[in-house]
Amino acid sequence: MKSSKRILLYAIAAASIGSLAVSCNDSKSYAELLTDENKNTNAFLANQRVVNSVPEDSVFEVGPNAPYYRMDEEGNVYMQVLNTGDGNKPKDDAQVYFRYLRYDLSNYAATDTLGVAMGNANDMEYDATWFRFNNYSLSASSQYGAGIQVPMNYFGMGCEVNMVIKSQYGFTSEVSMVIPFLYNVRYFKSPI
Repeated sequence: MKSSKRILLYAIAAASIGSLAVSCNDSKSYAELLTDENKNTNAFLANQRVVNSVPEDSVFEVGPNAPYYRMDEEGNVYMQVLNTGDGNKPKDDAQVYFRYLRYDLSNYAATDTLGVAMGNANDMEYDATWFRFNNYSLSASSQYGAGIQVPMNYFGMGCEVNMVIKSQYGFTSEVSMVIPFLYNVRYFKSPI
């Protein structure tokens, strides 16, 4: 019961912050918000090593000094590989559990610091979240957006990545906020 109440409180807080962010941007067009999103993303990536494509052999550099790879043509997802996991990639529709922290990159662009992390990675009292791999017909899977599933196309369970995810590939409830996030994500076969 405690975790349900906390999750509800976090959801309410996130919704409040989201409506505040949207109300502050009422005067901006969607095109202007997308321009701001690109600037905020670029502010973070300017301080990173970036490779503009996925390695042809899918052999990624691994570790905290690895580059951020651009994972799609439009530059909506960039991924830094910290751990490649156990080598067992999930099959389509497999349930994948994950824990994450994320940072608002618009805050980074304004302050040059990542600020406060949001997510469920640091408190095991919160349940791990999950999706069905490549099954976007379920709202339980699609609600996290396509970006969060990208690493499962390359790595096995137990992998850990940092990802820059722009709004179009992020949480579906936040697409209209047009805010990019930096995620740290770990993937598991079972809830932890």
